[in-house]
Amino acid sequence: MDIEEKIKEIEDEIRRTPYNKATAHHIGKLKAKLSKLREEAVSRTARKGKGFHVKKSGDATIVLVGFPSVGKSTLLNIITNAQAKVGEYQFTTLDVIPAIMEHKGARIQVLDIPGIIPGASKGKGRGREVLSVARNADLIVMIIDILDPNQRNIIIEELRNVGIRPDEKPPDIKVKRKKRGGIQVSATIQATHLNEQIIRSILNEYGIHNAEVILRDDATIDQFIDVIEGNRVYIPTLTIFNKMDLVDEEYVKKIQEEVPGSIFISAKEKINIDEVKEKIFEKLNLIRVYLKPQHGEPDYDEPLIIRKRSTVKDVCGKLHKDFIKKFRYARVWGKSVKFQGQKVGIDHILEDGDLITIITRR
Repeated sequence: MDIEEKIKEIEDEIRRTPYNKATAHHIGKLKAKLSKLREEAVSRTARKGKGFHVKKSGDATIVLVGFPSVGKSTLLNIITNAQAKVGEYQFTTLDVIPAIMEHKGARIQVLDIPGIIPGASKGKGRGREVLSVARNADLIVMIIDILDPNQRNIIIEELRNVGIRPDEKPPDIKVKRKKRGGIQVSATIQATHLNEQIIRSILNEYGIHNAEVILRDDATIDQFIDVIEGNRVYIPTLTIFNKMDLVDEEYVKKIQEEVPGSIFISAKEKINIDEVKEKIFEKLNLIRVYLKPQHGEPDYDEPLIIRKRSTVKDVCGKLHKDFIKKFRYARVWGKSVKFQGQKVGIDHILEDGDLITIITRR
């Protein structure tokens, strides 16, 4: 029996097994086995093929993910400097196409990957290699054919199967391995999905027989397994429904209610393209700050792009490491200070539009 057959066998058993208190530890054990097999399948693919390797550049990186012929390449050409091949047939994109989108002074790297198909995470259509590109993204943008909205559910499932957790945060769980003492479990919350028996079953499957487990989140079995695997990536997503010119307003409203926060566009007719750029900038949590020399005028033409909640230290680090070593203080004008030109320290948190002067030791 090959690895994919083993995976299917366990998936079928999980589906057949009713979930209750009596079966929870058995399901936990099955899910742990399933996760290990999927990891093994991914690592085998990585050893076999070259994969797709793209060096990150710009202020952030996003990946366009979607089925073949949903309009990814058309959208890429509109929002960036790319000239990707576009066609009315499947698998137009056969490699990863990198391009740069410029918006509000930010340079955002956009990667258009080959269209994925159901079963991509199991290797169909080089799917594992294609999806692995998304693991390094700061944002995953899903392009969905508005006439087939279920594509979104399939893509999310495929992403999950290669260790990506779309729009999730890492659970607050600590698993500290020890040399002896058995399994010790403590919780700061009332756990509704996990108990000591389930935790022991999962840990035993991973060959862990001595560990201290601390639960600070009401995590699920799957989330606990994610913590043990230790290689999950938690990435925000943006859903774009393309070809809105083919449907009426009532249809759009219905999908909007089902997928809040999604954007509706027509890449072909160039409808709502500016909204796409703005939403990407927003989802990446980017802000702009402006630099002002101590005895000069501020530079409003080239903002420094940083993430929300960034500090003066982050700005210093982006400019040159010597700014951190020789830092004395900074003066800030903008929304983050109580009065304009306020003197602040290196840990001061900046806001969008702030103007900053950094004073260093000579």
